Amino acid sequence: MRILILLLGLFSFVQPTLAEQKSYSESDLLDRPLMERYILDELKALRQEQQDLERKLTVQITDRELSVADKSLNYANVTVTYFFYIIAGVASLIAFVGWQSLNEFKSNTREMADKRLDTIAKEYEKKFSVLERDLKRKTRIISENNKEIEKINEIHNLWLRAQSMPTPEQKIDVYDEILGIRPGDLEALTYKADAAMEINEYHWALSLSNRVLELDTTNGPALYQRACAYSRLGVEEQAIEDLERAIEASPSIRDLINTEPDLEGLHGNPRFDALLHHDH
Repeated sequence: MRILILLLGLFSFVQPTLAEQKSYSESDLLDRPLMERYILDELKALRQEQQDLERKLTVQITDRELSVADKSLNYANVTVTYFFYIIAGVASLIAFVGWQSLNEFKSNTREMADKRLDTIAKEYEKKFSVLERDLKRKTRIISENNKEIEKINEIHNLWLRAQSMPTPEQKIDVYDEILGIRPGDLEALTYKADAAMEINEYHWALSLSNRVLELDTTNGPALYQRACAYSRLGVEEQAIEDLERAIEASPSIRDLINTEPDLEGLHGNPRFDALLHHDH
């Protein structure tokens, strides 16, 4: 409004109307300075208002720019923060998944290693068990062989002692020792039957010979001892039959029957004489 009045004043001052044109010399001298003063004051006030307006606009623009800059910085800060959070979350997720995968890999590796070690341990345990059984078996065999060797040596010494004994009774005692070490020894039983014949224990000799023949029906010496016992007991036919079987099993026995005192009762028997005069 003030600007409009000022413009009207200037217009009226510079260009007066045609109807009221007056020369500058004819105007009222007292009115011109007041009008100029008024116009100058208005111009000054207008400039002052314009400067204030410019200053306010500058402040507002600066404030808005600062606000925009602050918002931009805040947005950038929030964006960077969120981006960092996203990166941290992704890294944490990757680390977690990687850790889980690593733990799973370690667990699977440990499990596979444990299974493999358990399998190897069981295989070697089986092998060691078989080896241990085989070692025990061989140790037992060696121990049994050592014991058998000791028995053989002891029995051999007993046989040597039996040969040196002067009486049948002493020989029988030694044979009993042999049978105590090795029960059922057929050779010891046969020699014991022979010693029993020497002391006229014919039934005992017959029993001992039968024990041998129950285990070995073709044992020549046992058949010969039983034939001698039958001969002493008067059972000639059975004695001759045993002699025939004894000679068949051991032909060297034929050389003994001609000089055997226990067979003297068979002389004159055709079958026995046939054995004596048999053509070799």
